[in-house]
Amino acid sequence: MRLTKSLAALCHREVPEPSPDPRYDYFTDKDYVRAIDRILADKPEGPLWLFAYGSLIWKPEVPHSEIRRATASGWQRAFSLKLESYRGTPEQPGYMMCLDRGGGCEGAVLRLEDDDLPGQIGKLLRREIGNNEALDAVRWIAAETAEGPVSALAFYAHPHLLDYYQENRPLPEVAHGLARACGHWGSGAEYLHNTISHLEELGIHDEGLWQLQELVAREIESLYRCGAKE
Repeated sequence: MRLTKSLAALCHREVPEPSPDPRYDYFTDKDYVRAIDRILADKPEGPLWLFAYGSLIWKPEVPHSEIRRATASGWQRAFSLKLESYRGTPEQPGYMMCLDRGGGCEGAVLRLEDDDLPGQIGKLLRREIGNNEALDAVRWIAAETAEGPVSALAFYAHPHLLDYYQENRPLPEVAHGLARACGHWGSGAEYLHNTISHLEELGIHDEGLWQLQELVAREIESLYRCGAKE
């Protein structure tokens, strides 16, 4: 992989957490309780599986008893979310992955512990979403595993209500942002490197991400006037 850990580290800088954006109505505690109740009411029978296709693979932040490789048909990972926070700023926006409709997405499903499902879902919601527009894209999707099909909870599955969502962004545009953007959660380059590395550990090679990391690495090398580092 051309985008090495040391190259990605060049993009990191300390960025303070921004104030809430006045354009959005953020969830209150009551809103999160309502969202948890809705998700559990729609939950299929059996264990709760979480579909992980990006950072949830390497930073799930909830206990899980099992992980399986899984494929979600009809969904594809894409950097369709433009960020001015978390891994970007208004001055230098970044990009985050979501699930666009079409194709197929290889990732993993995590089986959450049966104890305190409302608490675990609440923790995920508070990390991942903060308004009704984002909640609309929290869906139960079908995923195939070697042990059989499962119904799994997915975040940012076709988040078309978000004004910073746009499908089919050109790879050079995304690479330009990922090589430069950093927010209080870290840089876009680190996000991409971690995702690809952990997918590869699962035996998953995403050709689109592989092309993207090549472009991002070139951008970083040009910005910092260096060659690829080990």
